[in-house]
Amino acid sequence: MDNSHFSTMINHFQQGIFGALNEKKEELIKEGRRVYNLSVGTPDFQPAPHVMKAMEEACRKPENYKYSLADLPELLEAVQYRYKKRFGVDITTDEVMSVYGSQEAMAHIGMIFCNPGDVILVPNPGYPMFEMSGIMAKADVRYYSIKEQNGYLPDLDNIPEEILKKTKYMIVSYPLNPVCVCAPDEFYEKLIAFAKKNDIVILHDNAYSDITFTEKPGKSFLAYEGAKDVGVEFYSLSKSYNLTGARISFVVGNKDIISKFRLLRSQIDYGIFYPVQYAAIAALTGPDDFIEEQRREYGRRNRALCGGLRRIGWNVPDSQGTMFVWARIPEGYESSADFCMKLMERTGVIVTPGSAFGTGGEGYVRMALVVNEKTIAEILNVLEQSGIFRV
Repeated sequence: MDNSHFSTMINHFQQGIFGALNEKKEELIKEGRRVYNLSVGTPDFQPAPHVMKAMEEACRKPENYKYSLADLPELLEAVQYRYKKRFGVDITTDEVMSVYGSQEAMAHIGMIFCNPGDVILVPNPGYPMFEMSGIMAKADVRYYSIKEQNGYLPDLDNIPEEILKKTKYMIVSYPLNPVCVCAPDEFYEKLIAFAKKNDIVILHDNAYSDITFTEKPGKSFLAYEGAKDVGVEFYSLSKSYNLTGARISFVVGNKDIISKFRLLRSQIDYGIFYPVQYAAIAALTGPDDFIEEQRREYGRRNRALCGGLRRIGWNVPDSQGTMFVWARIPEGYESSADFCMKLMERTGVIVTPGSAFGTGGEGYVRMALVVNEKTIAEILNVLEQSGIFRV
């Protein structure tokens, strides 16, 4: 079929650099080369045994294979329990709902806010699904710049008034993938005041609050006074609990937003698979000491990789949070994609070009902390021997 059969929206969905990187990776593997894949953010840790046991037991019951249609009461109570224990936040059951992962929620939630031509604000650089949230809702996607010299925080005072008047919602996420920084309390306090003043909804992606390397533990957006008045956050079990394939996350916060979003999803979905719900209950209410141990292990990898790269000539700052590292490319390369391709060709190390996260990411790369310290030492040795930092 020719392109006349398809919508113009589909043109936004392109493989781009990821397709080229994957082709090159397959070539290297066929040649028998060793490949070190630091491009994909899939945790290499296993789910906790009690979570897998809950899933297994639920899968053995035939009645759990029906449409669930709604969240189990025990699941909503489990989220209440976790938010109180972990973040000190009280929520009611009409302030939470489950979704098939935060990406699915982000893809659909714009439909409850936007009419064609309404504006949404997303970070540049930022996670690609943030942009798609607006595209799927046929909104006008505008980008707020976040720069290294400003700590990758948005300059709320310099967003044009004419844009703010048309803006329905703003997507914010800290710790932020890909730039790997955390936001201070003062930022959230200012953000909430900003949202109230301009009548803008805040959508906060809380994927990495359990993976931070600063002195203070990660917090929930909802822990700040007035947050529920202006927005919701997405709370994922993928990274903290290593349940990426289970596809379960939660939207938590303003009950009016939850009500409208639940109504929308009732038209396109028949509920989360019961065994996944039972696994989530076990995760949220069970022992969580393994989460802290994972955080420490990510921290050790962070220090080993960044410190090692600095030692061999690449000035990479330690990550503040997330399971990634964000680094300016070495001098002498035309672009982040150019550096990534040459890095792979010469060393077998695969990283993600910053340009994949928006124009503001050009000149940077993202590396995932998904290999152990022994493998990191191997990577550092390969990089040092290659001389790639001596262009």
